[in-house]
Parts: sequence; structure tokens; C-alpha cells
Amino acid sequence: MGGAAWGGDVGWCGYSARAGFLSQSAPGDRDTEMFTEGSIFLLCLVSVSRSAPLGCEVLVRPLNQLDPHHLEGRWALVADSLSTPILENPTGSMTVYFSNSSETSVYSYTQGNRLDDQCFYLFYNFSIESSTFTHNLDDFFNLTGSFLYTSCPDCLVIRWVLERETRASVDFYLFSRRRQLEQKEMEEFRAQVECLNMPPPAVMDPTKELCPKQTTSDPAAHTDAKTEVQKA
Repeated sequence: MGGAAWGGDVGWCGYSARAGFLSQSAPGDRDTEMFTEGSIFLLCLVSVSRSAPLGCEVLVRPLNQLDPHHLEGRWALVADSLSTPILENPTGSMTVYFSNSSETSVYSYTQGNRLDDQCFYLFYNFSIESSTFTHNLDDFFNLTGSFLYTSCPDCLVIRWVLERETRASVDFYLFSRRRQLEQKEMEEFRAQVECLNMPPPAVMDPTKELCPKQTTSDPAAHTDAKTEVQKA
């Protein structure tokens, strides 16, 4: 069905271009006519090709190589899809910070969750290789994640698998430097969610305040990662 519709569009585009040109051509100038109509047809072909939706093979493809400079800094959660949804309509905000102070592949990860007027923080060290990261906490749980394709220039799309002794959960996140994205960027994320057969995504309220960056030096703000997982 998609191929037939695509071919029909190209055929109409090519026919219209030829008809418009030939009606204005001087008699006998056939070489110019053939060159120009072919060029216009190719332009139409490129235009239609660019508008075709991407397939799941591309949409859920892991990044070939993650740019470490692109990763570092603050990211705000824009939308997520959870295999075990916590809240149907999120009421707070979530911020993550990535940092790397050495030449190794180990990154510091800080997650700030704001609920009402309080911020709760999680701190991890991730080992990142290519586009995959892992974390293990005392054999209590194993976290594996991957950074996936996105056409958004200031976004991160992360598939997060948390394996515990009793069960496993899969989370799919869309982060950005911005709080609110364009419609086409949100549609792309929804298409990715469908490709992974995940529940419909929940979209965060961009007006909610974000948690400030916090370091582990402040024990009052620290939330133990193992305790937090036990609650989930």
C-alpha cells in the first residue's frame, strides 16, 4: 500500500513537471526538454522520499558512536514510556546530569526527581561503551541502557532495562536541553514507542520547576540507589 501511494505521488509530480515545461518549450528544442524534465522529476522524487516516514529499523537503531561532549550537562525529561507506569499523568519533573572528569569511559550520572516542592536525587557511575551503558549495584540489580537514534539535534533517546532478582522493567525516555519540543519531534518519539510495543508515552509538564544540580557532598539530598530500587 505504502509503495503504491509513494509511486503514485512521484508519477503525478513527474507528469505535472513535464506538462508545464513542454507547454512553454520552443519547437525542436527536444534535448533541453528531456534534460529539464528529467531534472524536475528527480527533484520531485527527492522531495517525496524525504517526506516518507522512517521505518522501525531506523527508529530504534542504537547510535553508532555517542559523542561524549554532546552527552555532558543537564537534560530535562520531556516524555517517557514505562513498562510498569508509575503515574498516568506525571505531576513533577525529572532532570539528569552526565559528567566525565577523566579520559575513561566511566560517567557520573545524577538524577533529580521533583515531587511537589521536594527534590530527590540518585547517583550512579555508568560505564559507557559506544552507545551502551551498564551499572551493577552489589548484585542487587543490573542496569543496562542504550542511546537510540533521534533526528532531534538537542535530544537524548534512552532505552533503559532494569533487571532485579524477581522481575525486570523496561523504560524508554526522551530527554532534551529544551523543556518542550516541536510536534514532529514528539511524533517521532511516539513512533519509536510503537516500534518497541511500549505503552503510550506520558508527556511531562514543561512549566514544572526542575531540580538544581546536586553533588554527593550534601548527605541531606542523597537518596540511596538501592533503597530507591527496593521501593519500585
